Amino acid sequence: MYLIDTSVWIDYFRDVENASTKKFISILDRKYAFGLTGVIYQEILQGAVSEQDFNQLKDYLTTQRFFHPRDEIDTYECAAKLFYLCRRKGITIRSTIDCLIAQIAIEHNLIILHNDHDYNRIQSVVPELLCE
Repeated sequence: MYLIDTSVWIDYFRDVENASTKKFISILDRKYAFGLTGVIYQEILQGAVSEQDFNQLKDYLTTQRFFHPRDEIDTYECAAKLFYLCRRKGITIRSTIDCLIAQIAIEHNLIILHNDHDYNRIQSVVPELLCE
């Protein structure tokens, strides 16, 4: 099952063609299971350029599967640990939100489809994170 990152959604909605959007279109065509997280939902909505755009995005995205943190405290602690482990190896993760998304993916055994190098950096330290 796939977790579709904000970077892919944005490119998909803007009709940007790249490896990630091609894979996402393939996932849609083949009816593979996928979803998003609450923070991905928030990030996408924040990018709306008009109220109409906001409402269209909201209407579409709320029909999708959502993955939530398994624990209201432990998930955030583990996400912080991902950030810490990367930093300890000399790897700078630009977004703490990416660590949270990565942790949710790990908890649900999801493959993150992304166009964001932070996930590859996290995966180099935490191989349990599955990325495409």
